[in-house]
Amino acid sequence: MIARGHTRIGGRPVDAARLAAGNMEVTLLSYGAITRDWRIGGRSIVLGYDDPADYGDDPYFVGVIAGRVANRIAGGRFMLDGMAVDLPLNDGPNHLHGGPRGLGKRFWEMEEDSGANSVRLTCVSGHGDGGYPGRARFEVVVRLSETRLTYEIRAEVDRPTPINLAQHNYYNLTGGSLAGHELQIAAAEALAVDAGGIPTGKRLAIADTPLDFRTTRALGEPVPQADLCMVLSGAEPAAVLSAPGAPTLSFFTDQPGLQLYTGEHLGGRFRPYSGLCLEPEAFPDAVNHPGFAPIITFPEAPYFQRLSIEVA
Repeated sequence: MIARGHTRIGGRPVDAARLAAGNMEVTLLSYGAITRDWRIGGRSIVLGYDDPADYGDDPYFVGVIAGRVANRIAGGRFMLDGMAVDLPLNDGPNHLHGGPRGLGKRFWEMEEDSGANSVRLTCVSGHGDGGYPGRARFEVVVRLSETRLTYEIRAEVDRPTPINLAQHNYYNLTGGSLAGHELQIAAAEALAVDAGGIPTGKRLAIADTPLDFRTTRALGEPVPQADLCMVLSGAEPAAVLSAPGAPTLSFFTDQPGLQLYTGEHLGGRFRPYSGLCLEPEAFPDAVNHPGFAPIITFPEAPYFQRLSIEVA
């Protein structure tokens, strides 16, 4: 069910949709295609603002669909067809999650499909919007069953342009410390980054380091500092998150990378390290690394990403 005009952000109405199945309930907003809440057995397992209007000023990308290009682009610049493209900077000297007016700060159209227990969100970004070339039409279909929450994300463009989207929930399965949360990630490597979080082009072996989650283990105290793209091995599930007395989430994705962010820089109503991001994505700054899989989307080859989270 969609509640039209649930709140207002920047003077514009924002709709809210609620999906329910079994003991699960998900609330979505038409601003930022945000997952505002996900409850299992009455307990919220993602961070969110009590007042949905607060998302208008949120600097942490809580629950959004991040893009047009998620993660960082070095210096906010890349070359496309021999021409330099300059993007606004919003992370020091770099461009992050589509810039200050990325998809997470846009108003989306929302419609429900009660037969499929799903919500479709659409947003059109014009040529030059946010500095990006080309017109792009984005679509996110969120579907809930008794055992799964699924995001299917598409983009159609009218000319070659980079697209790399990421669903940006912060997970906390207990409402308390992350220290007791147990994590498994199917990755033996991460992308090495510089001090600004920009990939160097090299891969970092993480075996026997605090970031080695090939075998399920607790995050521990203190929670490790992490904001790295894990190089997924292709094994399924890509990641598993659990905690004593809480549901277990298994993440299935078609993306090559998974950004692991332990919430070091959270603030405001959120404590640092109070939420964990597991963001399936293409490799960050791929537009500036010929050795990474390309993220240029073409009119004849639309963008598609599928994230399915199984609950047990």
